[in-house]
Amino acid sequence: MHDERRRIEERVERVHNQRIKPAIYAATVPFEVEAWQAPGEPVPFEEAAAAPYEPFAMDTLWGPPWGTTWFRMRGQVPAEWAGRRVEAVMDLGFVGDWPGGQAEALVHLADGTPLKAVNPLNQYVPVGNPATGGEQIDYLVEAASNPDILANDFAEPTPLGDVLTAGDRPLYTFRRADLAVLDEQVWHLDLDLQVLRELMVHLGEHEPRRHEIMHALDRAMDALDLDDISGSAAAVREVLAPVLARPAHASAHTVSGVGHAHIDSAWLWPIRETKRKTSRTFSNVTSLADEYEDFIFACSQAQQYEWVRDNYPHVWARIQESVKKGQWAPVGGMWVEADGNLPGGEAIARQLIHGKRFFIEHFGVETKGVWLPDSFGYTAAYPQLAKLAGNDWFLTQKISWNQTNKFPHHTFWWEGIDGTRIFTHFPPVDTYNARFSGEEMDRAVRNYSEKGAGTRSLAPFGWGDGGGGPTREIMERARRLADLEGSPKVVVEHPDDFFAKAREEYPDAPVWVGELYLELHRATYTSQARTKQGNRRSEHRLREAELWATTAALHAPGYAYPYEKLDRLWKTVLLHQFHDILPGSSIAWVHREAEAEYARVAEELEALTAEAVAALGAGGTRVFNTSPYDRTEVIRTSAGAPAYVEVPASGSAPLAASAVESPQPVTVSGRVLDNGLVRVQVAEDGTLSSVYDIRANREVLAGQGNLLRLHTDLPNYWDAWDIDKHYKNRFTDLLDPDSVTVVEDDPLLGAIRVTRTFGKGSTITQTITVRAGSPRVDIETDIDWHEAEKILKAAFPVDVRAPHSSAEIQFGHVQRPTHTNTSWESARFEVSGHRWVHIGEPGYGVAVLNDSTYGHDVSRTVREDGGTTTTVALSLVRAPRIPDPEADQGRHRFTYSLLPGATIGDAVAEGYALNLPLRVAESAGAAEPVVSVAGEGVTVEAVKLADDRSGDVVVRLYESRGGRARGVLRTGFPLAGAQVTDLLERPLEEEATAAVAGDGGVEVTLRPFQVLTLRLRRGQ
Repeated sequence: MHDERRRIEERVERVHNQRIKPAIYAATVPFEVEAWQAPGEPVPFEEAAAAPYEPFAMDTLWGPPWGTTWFRMRGQVPAEWAGRRVEAVMDLGFVGDWPGGQAEALVHLADGTPLKAVNPLNQYVPVGNPATGGEQIDYLVEAASNPDILANDFAEPTPLGDVLTAGDRPLYTFRRADLAVLDEQVWHLDLDLQVLRELMVHLGEHEPRRHEIMHALDRAMDALDLDDISGSAAAVREVLAPVLARPAHASAHTVSGVGHAHIDSAWLWPIRETKRKTSRTFSNVTSLADEYEDFIFACSQAQQYEWVRDNYPHVWARIQESVKKGQWAPVGGMWVEADGNLPGGEAIARQLIHGKRFFIEHFGVETKGVWLPDSFGYTAAYPQLAKLAGNDWFLTQKISWNQTNKFPHHTFWWEGIDGTRIFTHFPPVDTYNARFSGEEMDRAVRNYSEKGAGTRSLAPFGWGDGGGGPTREIMERARRLADLEGSPKVVVEHPDDFFAKAREEYPDAPVWVGELYLELHRATYTSQARTKQGNRRSEHRLREAELWATTAALHAPGYAYPYEKLDRLWKTVLLHQFHDILPGSSIAWVHREAEAEYARVAEELEALTAEAVAALGAGGTRVFNTSPYDRTEVIRTSAGAPAYVEVPASGSAPLAASAVESPQPVTVSGRVLDNGLVRVQVAEDGTLSSVYDIRANREVLAGQGNLLRLHTDLPNYWDAWDIDKHYKNRFTDLLDPDSVTVVEDDPLLGAIRVTRTFGKGSTITQTITVRAGSPRVDIETDIDWHEAEKILKAAFPVDVRAPHSSAEIQFGHVQRPTHTNTSWESARFEVSGHRWVHIGEPGYGVAVLNDSTYGHDVSRTVREDGGTTTTVALSLVRAPRIPDPEADQGRHRFTYSLLPGATIGDAVAEGYALNLPLRVAESAGAAEPVVSVAGEGVTVEAVKLADDRSGDVVVRLYESRGGRARGVLRTGFPLAGAQVTDLLERPLEEEATAAVAGDGGVEVTLRPFQVLTLRLRRGQ
């Protein structure tokens, strides 16, 4: 047989694209269109309906950046269209090949009922099927002219990322607004051809099946009348029917498809626009569910549901109905799809608590899995927290973006830091926006790592980020691929069903231990430092407000615990932990608003805490300690004078009574600070030339400490997201200070201030402080930052041979090798941590603490004298220009610290101390802390009243050092009983009743890093 592949394939491609596709709509009549440009922010339907409209012609420019234009469209279905499928078809001027992040619209009936959205790849609205002919159509269309920030693949900075800088030049040309007849035979023919052509080109040239399809397509083209596409479409489909009917091989891989629409809660658009994106996409989804009974849609992020509930009641009602019918599957059980590294432990717990409760309350559905496809790596604390929230499975996707190493599994057990395992899947289709293309189906099979053991994988399908979600075309592809030779079998099903089947067939799946580190997007630990600082501060202020509100509720008659306010504030903080807000990868508008929200949260939480403390009554000045550890340290009183105080964990003490005699006073001599525990010498260049641990009789540093190094930082792509290894090759050390000055010389504290000017007019002022009774060296930092495409690091070369570093994560810490023996270790050149990083050798360790920094690197070298230098370098601030050209510009204030001679336990305690400053207030306080714990390693993370308003006290604690721990928890109130609960404060059946000792304490035994939630019933 002659090889005619080229002729046939080119023939089919041309006829398909140039003749068949244009014939999908058999007849059209234009709408009469009028327009009204809404001033400023979006307006309610009622206001738009009453607005003055003006005639609008097609091929006319419309839509300034971030604007809203309302179009009134009127038309009449021609009488001769009776019995046919009629649709409204609109092209707003869609651009590029990305269906999200550009113009979108929501179509309403004249009474305000939302019908369906119009998106780049979903341009129709059903009118009648069949039409009766003569119908009067009257639509009001809310069109959003969102700019395409992703244009040109982020090649250049753009001012379009903020309404304040975007200008008002119209962005789009309205191309089409028609009533049209959908020719269903031609439409189905188009889909038959799509599926067969794509299957054909992804089969090997040696495969007989490829050639069978090719010749069937050639015969189909012979059957097509080019002068009557509509009239011959049915005959063409008959030619293709036999090749579409050939069943899949018995051993064919099964792809479980689930409808999905990944909608970033903010990214290249502000939160206000996401509220509208959700309504558009969800209206599309519920409309599609009416057309396809076998359709199932999985949707996460309770926050987005709440937005729709509050702003689009019609869409909300349709969602509720779809859930009842089993076509809509709430998944994920989180408030938002949060970043997987940066939120604190209690914050991740609250993500799960608030998300799961929302779905239980509004749908009667308890989600069973964590749905988190698009986050930039995942903390090793997740398996335990997911299980404690009642989840059985975990789904992610982003690890497929690894720059260096291919992740070895697609279905596996993920083991967290405490030993908890959760069944996890990582779809080999490598996308959460699948459309069942031939390329995707080929990739899913070829890529699947579990061949020979597992037979199935998951594929979330649908256009995300405002693309409108799943479409009827994708559903039709799924139907054709349900049982088709040469392709994996496709079944649309609930993700719970997929996970149950996958686990049943592969119960002994391999185990991955520890974090799921993404070898990409490492700069998200640092970009937009003020956003990250706002999150850290908010988490700690929430802890503080809950503790003292609980204290007041127990001891202050008439005080009302602020349930609603705390709930609202928690949800605000949880929203801003979304995986494109907290990581710093959003446009300027998003981060501008985030900083304002954090300021508002801080103000409200400060007021709540002050109110709770004041409610405890008048009685002099008192010091309050929110930390879970006893504190003896130097503070400044309200008058500004230093005082040395002792305050119990989670408790308070009178300022006068808490004052204790200070140990050896601080002395300041030249540029040397000495408190008898540590002696710090500041060099002329402003670095630390020596930090001598007097207790251990050893020098801590092996080089210049607190060396500020300014690196060139231009990644290959994804500026706000990435830091590539070549940043290390070009840098400037900041060694020319403007001044080095003693600014504090007191027996309780001494401080030296170093000021520098550098780069493009940036300044940095650092105050190096040593306090009586503490080996901790604080470096308070104030930066006025005006650099571009730079990263500033602060390095501490330490004279220890550390085989690994330990970095705090949620409810524990992870150890990472300091060597680069393999490509896996080498790829971890920038990593995340929370309040501390610890390095050490047997018998001696050093910690570097921080109050708002997450990114760092740890490296080591061997010196000529044979000793080893292990260097911890904190990433302080960056200056990416895309997608926010002014990212990180301006003022930053934060503190980081060096803690010589530190154990892991010391790092934990001092990390809390640095992040939870002692509070001085006028108050009588409470006689005892709400809870106190005796037992090393048992750390209290949260103290609050139960969410069910029963008055029970809920305490969450964990083992913080990495070993087994035993302790006794005692209460500052009469204790009637204790229960062990899950995160949602429901009793755990296997250990429902906690042991209460005879003296009223609760006995606690914890495995390494175990999280335990106790519900304490109050006695009389």
